[in-house]
Amino acid sequence: MSESGFDLGLDDAAQAGLYETDADSLPALAAAARDAGLLVRHIDLDGCRDKATLLLRLSAVLDLPAGFGRNWDALSDALRDLDWLPAPGYALLLEEAGQLQAACPGDYDTLLDILHEASQAWAAMDVPFWVFLATDAEDQDEAGAPRLH
Repeated sequence: MSESGFDLGLDDAAQAGLYETDADSLPALAAAARDAGLLVRHIDLDGCRDKATLLLRLSAVLDLPAGFGRNWDALSDALRDLDWLPAPGYALLLEEAGQLQAACPGDYDTLLDILHEASQAWAAMDVPFWVFLATDAEDQDEAGAPRLH
């Protein structure tokens, strides 16, 4: 049991990946991830309704390098590198993800693909890379990531 009272196995890279959850669960997940030694980043997607805004928010929160190209390929490369944010593992908590999903389903799906690929790449190096997507309850059946219970 960790200091926060949660032991979700977040230090296990093989279990890491994308998971849907509700906004109320994010603080507990953040505490558990910190207890597991992971670098935690909250990414607020409230009002994020297009690719440009999404990439800007990700760039700011993850402190992506100045040369970040603000396109999908650059995001994919950056998420599989993260040399500027050294850590034994990562947990990204995306708040209000359902807004982006509703406004730009294609971009949302591309984001999920990139995050999934990054998680797999880190798992191959035995580094946990978790993504928790807080979506509205009615969005969770369609978002494409398993729901964390």
